[in-house]
Amino acid sequence: MAKKILIIDDSAVFRKVLNLQLKNAGYETTEANDGVEGLAKATSADFNLIICDVNMPNMDGLTFVGKVRANEKARFIPIIMLTTESQEEKKRKGLEAGAKAWLVKPFSPDQLLNAINKLIT
Repeated sequence: MAKKILIIDDSAVFRKVLNLQLKNAGYETTEANDGVEGLAKATSADFNLIICDVNMPNMDGLTFVGKVRANEKARFIPIIMLTTESQEEKKRKGLEAGAKAWLVKPFSPDQLLNAINKLIT
């Protein structure tokens, strides 16, 4: 059975590219366009992993991570932050909030797949 990954990013093009890469690697994917939609999906279905952007409308990624960690159903789902943000302070806040990895765009598909494999083997 394929592992399920939730992709949260406000860029439809980026979600599609990521979706294609992950499906080609054998994962089942679901998309959300911001933290609000992502939170609703993360707490209503079973996911093995979440990939989330930081800068999004309605609910940013750092707020999303905090809300997921406070939710009984979703609190243990590993979260990878995949973002253009490379500032150490933002990264520190994300990891303190409960993200398990922080990857900066642009990234290589191998870099992402390695991070995924470490978190959901």
